[in-house]
Amino acid sequence: MGKLNVNVEIYADGAVIEDMIAAYESGFVSGFTTNPSLMKKAGVKDYMAFSKEVVEKIPDLPLSFEVFADDFETMEKEAEKIHSFGKNVFIKIPITNTKGESSIPLIKKLEDKGYSLNITALLTVDQVEDAVAALNPNVENIVSVFAGRIADTGQDPIPYMKKAVAICQSKKGANLLWASSRELFNVYEADRLGVDIITCTPEIITKLKKVGKPLEEVSLDTVKGFNKDIKSLGYSILTEKESSK
Repeated sequence: MGKLNVNVEIYADGAVIEDMIAAYESGFVSGFTTNPSLMKKAGVKDYMAFSKEVVEKIPDLPLSFEVFADDFETMEKEAEKIHSFGKNVFIKIPITNTKGESSIPLIKKLEDKGYSLNITALLTVDQVEDAVAALNPNVENIVSVFAGRIADTGQDPIPYMKKAVAICQSKKGANLLWASSRELFNVYEADRLGVDIITCTPEIITKLKKVGKPLEEVSLDTVKGFNKDIKSLGYSILTEKESSK
């Protein structure tokens, strides 16, 4: 981690318990985020059992668990339960439900109770402004802007994230998170802008170990990788007769 020379905190994004524990034990990350899609991909069958194990194995770093409901009344009940998991737990609340109805009233309710939230699925500056305005300055919260998904639409996420940094810095306890990172260089982009946190997939975290590696070495490793695959494929372009000439 020393090689990175960045101030942005790196959170591991995923729901494979073995990967999470390995990242925790490495001391390489400062927190963890999960979501229903990642749980589905990881084959998590029991939400409560999974959450309980994560909190037991990672008791002293921030953990984000998302509500599952789509109606705000049930969402509130789920938030209460998630809050009870542990003091290091952040409740992930999407900025809207599937009907496009704003979660701001629920966010205000939970903030009044002093709960730490991770407001998720934000992609616009207006959403960031609304979310931060609803936050309790006496509580640590996370505002997750999906920079990678902004980029997926063909738009540059940097101007959005610049504005999000300024908005979050105006409210004590509002920590901006660069979500849906796509490549290792996003870590440096986030750091340059003054973003507080960035979530990284296990693949990106693995790549972080290559930071500072000379490009000539990376080039040679790439050629060696091609050669290894060529040998395993058993292909040949020239016939035996052609190659012997």
